[in-house]
Amino acid sequence: MIRHAAVPVYLLACLLLGGASAAGFIANFILQIVSLPLIGWAVWQMIQERPSAQIRAPLGLLAIFLVIALVQLVPLPPALWTLLPGRGAVVEGYRLLGIPLPWLPLTLAPDVAPSSILWLLPAFAVLLGIVVLGAFRGRGIAVAIVAVTLASVAIGALQVIGGNSAYLYRVTNYGVAVGFFANANHNATLLLVCIPFLAALQVTLLKRSGSQRSASAIRLLVGAAYAVLFVGLLINSSLAGIGLGVPVALGSWLAFGRQRPALRRGIVVATVVVSIAAVVTIVVGPFGNNLFGAQKANVELSRQTSFALTVRAARDYFPIGSGTGSFQPVYHLQEPLASVTTTFMNHAHSDWLELLLETGIVGVAFAALFLAWWVVRLRAIWRATEPDPFAQAAVIATAAIMLHSMVDYPLRTAALSAVFAACIGLMSGVRPYTQRSRQPSSARHLSL
Repeated sequence: MIRHAAVPVYLLACLLLGGASAAGFIANFILQIVSLPLIGWAVWQMIQERPSAQIRAPLGLLAIFLVIALVQLVPLPPALWTLLPGRGAVVEGYRLLGIPLPWLPLTLAPDVAPSSILWLLPAFAVLLGIVVLGAFRGRGIAVAIVAVTLASVAIGALQVIGGNSAYLYRVTNYGVAVGFFANANHNATLLLVCIPFLAALQVTLLKRSGSQRSASAIRLLVGAAYAVLFVGLLINSSLAGIGLGVPVALGSWLAFGRQRPALRRGIVVATVVVSIAAVVTIVVGPFGNNLFGAQKANVELSRQTSFALTVRAARDYFPIGSGTGSFQPVYHLQEPLASVTTTFMNHAHSDWLELLLETGIVGVAFAALFLAWWVVRLRAIWRATEPDPFAQAAVIATAAIMLHSMVDYPLRTAALSAVFAACIGLMSGVRPYTQRSRQPSSARHLSL
């Protein structure tokens, strides 16, 4: 059915075009325009039919997120906004200019905040397309993710050996494999997401295989794909990607493999031990991470510096926050003048810290609510009589994205935010749309 291809095809476009934030302005604008018909279709569907109880939770989370973002754009009188934490510098600026205090919104970046909301339209379209329209198949989403990831590894290899001509964005990480992205860490996130979806795809294809020969061919092809992903992580050179690759691979094996109970317990123990060992090795090892240890080069651009300044700013603006899209101007106020250069920090390199800075206690409460829903769905997915392999893959993928978001900002790209939204849709338990059969008139008469 053509309807089932809507979300996989749009997700494929997001993965190909949405690999950068500021550097990919035109491509992101195209994705936002294309998302509008899908969102409009979903809204019309919700008007026609009341959403089922199964999807009210993800739709409720989406509604809360939108309310949090839109409320920050409402102008407030001076008597109110001047009482908010961290607004003293704004008041002093108007006083020095001799301008009466105007009505201002909660966010300190009202010119940037609307674009920050519009940037999320592709993710909204993917989520609504799955949970409201059922315009997907889990297999189609998995194929889109796996196909683009393998192609991204191939492009990354050309970037490493072929010089700067193979890079798709002018502002990027030259010298390493970034694939369809501008940032090497974001390409690493896609590689991590691909691992569980490739495993789920293998399980599904093996169930459909009609002979031992076709099953062997599937295992051979999937094994080759895993080898490509391993090479992709190595040439990508992302420490977080390599470190998280170990637990993601072991977790996928645990979820989709057929092991004896004793072996499964051993895999669980090995996953925990190896994951801790990988994190410790990256932290204390001589790999040049810029979060732990003494920093000697580019100190002002290190995560250690950005985390410290972001936490300090978040404390100054707590509990209300500085507002959507305000990270850059607020961060610039925290930087020592001696460290200011032509290169600037565009994000906190931690989506969690940036959420804390911009939305304060409200963002913390929303994150806690989302994590509670995520845990509930995780338990439901794994306790199902016949677990959906693509929902299981979505659980592992979202866990990898959220963990990587602690030290980077993968969700700031249309590509990975759309993937995350697709995973949330798959975790919600909704099934693809099925055509309602119409009962013949003669049958209706007989029933009467």
